[in-house]
Amino acid sequence: MKSPDQLKELVRQKYGEIALQDKATNESSCCGSGCCSTEVYNIMNDDYTQMEGYNPDADLGLGCGLPTQFARIKEGDTVIDLGSGAGNDCFIARAETGSTGKVIGIDFTPAMIEKARGNAEKLGFNNVEFRQGDIEQMPVAANKADVVVSNCVLNLVPNKDGVFKEIYRVLKPGGHFSIADVVLQGQLPAGLQEAAEMYAGCVSGAVQKEAYLELVKQNGFTNIQVQKEKAITIPDDILSGLLDQEQLAEFKHSGTGIFSVTVYAEKPCCDPAAGCCS
Repeated sequence: MKSPDQLKELVRQKYGEIALQDKATNESSCCGSGCCSTEVYNIMNDDYTQMEGYNPDADLGLGCGLPTQFARIKEGDTVIDLGSGAGNDCFIARAETGSTGKVIGIDFTPAMIEKARGNAEKLGFNNVEFRQGDIEQMPVAANKADVVVSNCVLNLVPNKDGVFKEIYRVLKPGGHFSIADVVLQGQLPAGLQEAAEMYAGCVSGAVQKEAYLELVKQNGFTNIQVQKEKAITIPDDILSGLLDQEQLAEFKHSGTGIFSVTVYAEKPCCDPAAGCCS
């Protein structure tokens, strides 16, 4: 079993490599049609191309939902994107906040930060910035954000409780988050849990759906909603590389499920540590 620091370093290395590739290259390793899916990074990706603010240079095909679509971002809002990658969700959020708002992307992979900053510079956005840092210890002041978004990132983090504590800290009283993530129903086979490639691909780092929602509740959030849920089907050629035939058959008939969920929750309007919102 790898330590939390080892898992973080694995993710940093894997996503550093992905940052140097374009979307087409990433998709060629997992096309989703069963023809060539030897990697798992983007089998869960939703289509962003019709959303306002979409920039193809920032889309590496890595997400598992469309959290910005459900985030209720208003003009002038300050938005923080956790695990911002090449900037895809940040630029879509910027289309909602307009020039009077601010968008802050946080990522701990240097190559992703460099790529995102280059994309922002090309777009001429002076209200979108990218900060390198760990989302368990965000480089952001308390009570800063109106909205926090994230797309298939928290399940890569060993200390999910710590991340939710940080989200609570950086949100203003009355602020909210909309986060797309991967969760489980039932127990994955050990072969999937232990495979480094699956972990970096957002599956083995996932926790049970009930446990995920309970973490949100335990950290003081209210009005918790599952805004979207969809089943994730892992192609057989990926599964067969990790499970033998007996394990594969058992997994398929076990009722175990892997799901993409988009979860919304609010920081109470009156927070003892931060005061009350108007």
